[in-house]
Amino acid sequence: MCYKKLIGVIAVLAMCYLMGFSLAKLKSKLNDVPAKEAAVVDCEANWGLGFGKEGAPPSANATADELKKYNAYYIGDTSKKQIYLTFDAGFENGNMEPILAALKKHNVKATFFVVGNFISTSPDLLKKMIKEGHIIGNHSMTHPNMSKISTLESFKKELEDLEALYKETTGTEMVKFYRPPQGKYSTENLEMANKLGYKTFFWSLAYVDWYQDKQPTKEHAFSKLLTRIHPGAIVLLHSTSKTNGEILDELLTKWEEMGYTFGTLEELSK
Repeated sequence: MCYKKLIGVIAVLAMCYLMGFSLAKLKSKLNDVPAKEAAVVDCEANWGLGFGKEGAPPSANATADELKKYNAYYIGDTSKKQIYLTFDAGFENGNMEPILAALKKHNVKATFFVVGNFISTSPDLLKKMIKEGHIIGNHSMTHPNMSKISTLESFKKELEDLEALYKETTGTEMVKFYRPPQGKYSTENLEMANKLGYKTFFWSLAYVDWYQDKQPTKEHAFSKLLTRIHPGAIVLLHSTSKTNGEILDELLTKWEEMGYTFGTLEELSK
């Protein structure tokens, strides 16, 4: 399927060239395609967003309606000023405590998508997160490129190994919420997750906060997170980010001052 699509893209580019289109014009034409025409890809893809007017929901690789066929989500009700805060947690480096403190201060319940390393190395912190009312989601056991996994058996192992570790650590069953590592996915992945009883969650707002040796400034973070926030936003932040630990209290305050409230992924996916 991917090969056929590649051939199709090459053909379109060749045709545009012969007709005298410049690359700039071609890009303009592609950007004019309505978001409602987006569809879930059949081959490997990176989850991507396109932002337009400030405060407006972005376009994405797939529409909300397309994703719902697989019990997958990237955005909530865009008519309500409600935010769904999520974190990806691969390891603990001292920033989780200030993040939890800010969430507690604002009475915000977030979802943390964790990998096996986090559970193994930070069991007490994991239990604290649960005690304070946060949801723990499945980010896979080893954080591979899941779109490269073609068999249900291998896909299932990545999720169920984490489930088992979570149960061994907490004594409770893990909620079946899944986020694809690195945002890499395919239609087959979405079908597999759905078949295993999982709901898949992408996001409608994120920024580059994951490079440990190149953390964004407070000003840069606010320039993205305040101008691009929108009704129904599923926000992705990384708990390893020093910047996020430092700004979260102020960020939540600013969002509240803008009229936003906070919901949970459980409420969104009912």
